[in-house]
Amino acid sequence: MGLGCVVDERYAQEKAIDEWLPITSSRDAKWWYSAFHNVTAIVGAGVLSLPYAMAKLGWGPGMSVLIISWIITLYTLWQMVEMHDMVPGKRFDRYHELGQHAFGEKLGLYIVIPLQLVVEVGVDIVYMVTGGQSLQRFHYLVCKDCKKIKLTYFIMIFASVHFVLSHLPNFNSISGMSLVAAVMSLSYSTIAWGASVDKGVQPDVQYGYKATTTAGTVFNIFNALGTVAFAYAGHNVVLEIQATMPSTPENPAKGPMWKGVIAAYVAIAICYFPVALIGFWIFGNEVNENIFIALEKPV
Repeated sequence: MGLGCVVDERYAQEKAIDEWLPITSSRDAKWWYSAFHNVTAIVGAGVLSLPYAMAKLGWGPGMSVLIISWIITLYTLWQMVEMHDMVPGKRFDRYHELGQHAFGEKLGLYIVIPLQLVVEVGVDIVYMVTGGQSLQRFHYLVCKDCKKIKLTYFIMIFASVHFVLSHLPNFNSISGMSLVAAVMSLSYSTIAWGASVDKGVQPDVQYGYKATTTAGTVFNIFNALGTVAFAYAGHNVVLEIQATMPSTPENPAKGPMWKGVIAAYVAIAICYFPVALIGFWIFGNEVNENIFIALEKPV
């Protein structure tokens, strides 16, 4: 009886903390929220580099890596969804909580937090630079006669917008924005391969390995594998997305979450495979690291 009271008291304390924390204060998300949150989390600047990765790998290996990566990341995401509320009465809403359950209170933090910080900081830097470059390119296309502005200032503009958005409390508060972002992800992916088709296969296009040495080829292959891995990144927010969904013993959150994940991965396939294959088919091994740069004037 005494042990039961202690467990109930601890559960009540954890529930009170979850209700107080902004990230878990709202738990009324629907399955389609999961769909466009996951699309937004995964589909990003990485999709524009997939033709470049194909150029480094070649047709056969490139297709294999794309398909295997799609399957593996879907499987590992399923594992995360299943583990979210695998312990009765407990929800692992953040990565460090799952790490602490697996490795212990202290060791779990030491293992998870450094790796999570490396991923988060790395992704932030990449997207700050990519966002700034996109703004700079847009400025040049719509106003060619305007004075050139340094990339640094465009990065600061992009970062300022994200600084404001970062103060929104949880995923439910940005559901509308995630929907718009998911639509935009589908849109610019379609523009990328559609504009490539319109441009047509380039004269003297070649599909062989561009590197002339074994070391260069090996280096390019590893570079391509990293590019594909980055394109499929997005698991770092899976638990936080699922944390916004209602969950009971009779109807756990993993049901609607998984439904949304399947919808998201169908959309991801629609974005990734046409861009990778058509981009490589049109430009061959001369494709730029960002396919929009290869297109010169995407708008």
